[in-house]
Amino acid sequence: MKVVIAEKPSVGRELAKVFGATTRKDGYIEGKGYTFTWAFGHLLQLAPPQEYGFYGWRKENLPMLPQKFKLSIRKIKTKDGVVEDPAVKKQLDTIKRLFDECDEIIVATDAGREGELIFRYIYYYLKCKKPFRRLWISSQTDEAIKNGFRNLKPGTEYDTLFNSAHARSQSDWLVGMNATQALSISAGNKSVLSLGRVQTPTLAMICARFLEIKNFVPKIYYQVAIQLCKDEQFFKAISTKNFDTKEEAEEVLAKVLDVESGSPTGGHIKNVEGKAKKEPPPLLHDLSSLQQEANKKKGYTADQTLGILQNLYESKLVTYPRTGSRYIGDDIFATVPDLISKYKNHGLFGKSAEYLLENKLNKRSVNAKKVTDHHAVLPTGIDPGYLPEDKQAVYDMVVGRMLEAFHQDCIKETTKISIESGSDFVANGTVIKIAGWRSVFNDPDDEKKDASENATLPKVDKGENLPVTKKAVVEKQTKPKPQYTEATLLKALETCGKDIEDEELRYAMKDSGLGTPATRAAIIETLITREYISREKKNLIPTSKGLAIYEVVKEKKIAQAELTGQWEKRLEEIRGGASVLDFKNEIIDYTRNITQELLAAGIGLEKVLVTG
Repeated sequence: MKVVIAEKPSVGRELAKVFGATTRKDGYIEGKGYTFTWAFGHLLQLAPPQEYGFYGWRKENLPMLPQKFKLSIRKIKTKDGVVEDPAVKKQLDTIKRLFDECDEIIVATDAGREGELIFRYIYYYLKCKKPFRRLWISSQTDEAIKNGFRNLKPGTEYDTLFNSAHARSQSDWLVGMNATQALSISAGNKSVLSLGRVQTPTLAMICARFLEIKNFVPKIYYQVAIQLCKDEQFFKAISTKNFDTKEEAEEVLAKVLDVESGSPTGGHIKNVEGKAKKEPPPLLHDLSSLQQEANKKKGYTADQTLGILQNLYESKLVTYPRTGSRYIGDDIFATVPDLISKYKNHGLFGKSAEYLLENKLNKRSVNAKKVTDHHAVLPTGIDPGYLPEDKQAVYDMVVGRMLEAFHQDCIKETTKISIESGSDFVANGTVIKIAGWRSVFNDPDDEKKDASENATLPKVDKGENLPVTKKAVVEKQTKPKPQYTEATLLKALETCGKDIEDEELRYAMKDSGLGTPATRAAIIETLITREYISREKKNLIPTSKGLAIYEVVKEKKIAQAELTGQWEKRLEEIRGGASVLDFKNEIIDYTRNITQELLAAGIGLEKVLVTG
């Protein structure tokens, strides 16, 4: 008998259905020579401090550095205190019996770092020695599942994936448990002040941006604006210089020759520069970029989008959701024309699909070397039928992005007109000549434009003189960066807060970012649950508690985004075979240092003390 273990019941039932196994038992389904069982996500976790003899929150226990980590059953809170989850205990007993009786185990937990960790923790906790093979798929369609079972991989091929996941789990325990207790002890144990390897630098980014905006002093400056006319088409130009005082601007304004002064030729065209600019299509979506789009367009939280996408995946409508890749390989690219053809009669996307089927596909998102464990998110082509509004919106973003990614470049024409009228002025304009990929959603040019840019410009020639029909002094002021939204925070987490607009450069830094696409939503929710930040409309704003903690830790390593980002990169390198021991020793040294720093951070901690 072969036992197939999935990550959760819904997936286990779906796998059983594909194989025609129909005999339902308590905690599993059997038939056709297979038994399908499941976990409920993380059934097991690294044991809490008391299981290593570290009782109470006491300074003398710190730093807590277990010689060997233990696993314990997931706990729940009850009226009798924190106890082992009886449902988890029961399911573990079922899994143990099935493992003992089987000839082989097939691992069908999610094909990624955490999915591997879920299975291995169960396997080692039960002291199982049975051989196991790995199902590694990017789609839940019946054909993908069957093909995956025809190509099962030896479990040992994923040892380094487990090593990376286990190292992540241990480092989070070491840093989180010790830093949290150290800061809470410094605060007199009046409140649990939770810190973490990823959550604290994320909090620091949000707090730093909030304080930067709060302390921002706007600077007033002035420009001179003129309006010119050519063949009854009006356009505006702005002085090439900004002025610190209104008086300086008014001096320049007075020199402008306009119609009211009796001059019909107040603007002399010094130069005209026009050039075509190609704007390549966006890359295919990974989880993070889809979360950003859903937040920007629909206001969905990162956690909501992940939940919706996971549901679409389990409904066989999209490929694996927790991917960090925005590329596909040539093998998947070969299936794209057939996939696009599924949408040629679609009400929203039919026109774009027809166009792509008749033209050469753009291959910007095709690069096998940049595909990690899973390729970018794609639709499967299965008819979704009726979907609720939120699922339909996210599904359309996946389908639309696929069509955008394989579409042609958007061609823009940018024009810059240099003008002299007592002083130097410039008029800018950008016109989309060929919409290309922007035609999929009929998407306007969403690049940030200066308010002074013209929608269109007339054709003018160097040496021409044009009438100036209006002139004015315009008062402006500098603006701070905006508060983080979930979309902009997710983008910043990819690059440890560096402002990188180019999506390919940002993608190149993804292994050095904070957290992973699969964990960032949970980090945001954790900060909200712990009342360190709150949502105000679309913005993420630190609470007084969050700001107080930030004041204590802001100069310490635990708040440094780049350091934590480098650790994430190291975890990826472990996946490639790098030393686990070196990373663990580094984390232990760091844990010792941060514990001592926080134990000595008592001054000012009365701000952090909160009740209730």
